[in-house]
Amino acid sequence: SQQAIFSAKLLAGEMPQNIQDVFTANGLSLFPFSLSEVRSHCSCPDKANPCKHIGAVYYILGDRFEEDPFVLFQLRGRSKEDILSALRQIRSAAGEAAEAETSPIPQPPPRPSYPLQINQFWQYNEPLESSLVVIAPPGSETVLDVLGSIPPISDAENRSKGQDTQVVMQHLKGVYQNVSQQAVLSAMKVEGS
Repeated sequence: SQQAIFSAKLLAGEMPQNIQDVFTANGLSLFPFSLSEVRSHCSCPDKANPCKHIGAVYYILGDRFEEDPFVLFQLRGRSKEDILSALRQIRSAAGEAAEAETSPIPQPPPRPSYPLQINQFWQYNEPLESSLVVIAPPGSETVLDVLGSIPPISDAENRSKGQDTQVVMQHLKGVYQNVSQQAVLSAMKVEGS
């Protein structure tokens, strides 16, 4: 009856709370048991693994799992639609078998037509949906804000040009914002960048 509840919740588009129990009962795991089962690589010079970049990816994945738990299955090579259609087929086959009552021995559910490759269990070689890639807009604080204003000019002749410092700062802020916007557009491969 617990599996029927899981099936009903999945068909309703919800992820059951204790879905891991079903996997564990079948000798499988939806999540890796330890960090050693997760392989990650970053091109940064930091020798620690996970580095701050990989850690950021883990946090983003956690947020994405919270938004749509079916991403867990997508990373395993099964889309939400694949899972729901397979559940519907199993339910309809079970319903037809219950109506017919011709065989006293229950038949096992049909096996998937694709071969299971254990050595590639944690690999995901398909391109990710574009909705999974999110580039946050740059913050309002710029490098110029962090560095502070340009130091005052020391000689007496140029002291009267104190406002020139402000003009230069405003110009540099505009340049910095334009460069930041162009970098985001270039990263997103938007035309006109």
